[in-house]
Amino acid sequence: MSNPFLNQALAGDIKGTGTPALRIARPQGDGQTCLVDASGIFKTYRKGGREVPVLRGVDLTVRDGEFVAIVGQSGSGKSTLLHLLGTLDAPDQGIIQFEGHRIDILPASERDQLRNHAFGMVFQFYHLLPELTTLENVVLPTMISRGVWGYWRGKRELEARGMELLEAVGLAHRRTHRPRELSGGEMQRTAVARALMNRPRLLLADEPTGNLDTQTGQEIMKMLCSLKEREGLTIVMVTHDSQIARQADRVVRLVEGRVTQL
Repeated sequence: MSNPFLNQALAGDIKGTGTPALRIARPQGDGQTCLVDASGIFKTYRKGGREVPVLRGVDLTVRDGEFVAIVGQSGSGKSTLLHLLGTLDAPDQGIIQFEGHRIDILPASERDQLRNHAFGMVFQFYHLLPELTTLENVVLPTMISRGVWGYWRGKRELEARGMELLEAVGLAHRRTHRPRELSGGEMQRTAVARALMNRPRLLLADEPTGNLDTQTGQEIMKMLCSLKEREGLTIVMVTHDSQIARQADRVVRLVEGRVTQL
């Protein structure tokens, strides 16, 4: 499915070149559309005057509608890879494409729009605004994208969308509560609903169950799998928990910045 925003924002797409060090984790020949393609990704950080390589030549393709879990020990580069896919950072070398358009070299303003319109993001920490109600936190991305006046003009429709999502994550009865009145699982459910407010194509989740007990974590995973079907989502999730990862369609393992196992 074509994304109108991307067709407009990425009309000036520049095709890049690169020589990936690895050719693994690339699904083959099942006819599904490639939504995300990362090729030859390298990333190094500088710490205390020395260079610390994090990603050392990663290739990853994610199909439209797929749920991919990225696993690995702390420091293996999995969160760094997720942040690069979400354009929160840029690779030192390599190419990242979304719907066939190169996104790693977009100007900052276009990356911001891409994250607001086409990507949804969920993190280990919920990042809810304490002064807002649950419903207000959910509709916040629309306030940002439309501005205050645009939001008020469509307030009824947008709040109906917010309530639809709260219903989907089992929190309609908590719509007027503030974050301090919610449990950890409820706050993460709110964060997921917020990430889906603008109907993104891709949901990027960084340790979404990391702060939760086992039972609550399993409930969040069940909810994500259900929302994947309901919202037509593609999901890329980082986790250190192999039991959580096994519920995804495919598992990609990172070891010392390289894909080593599917």
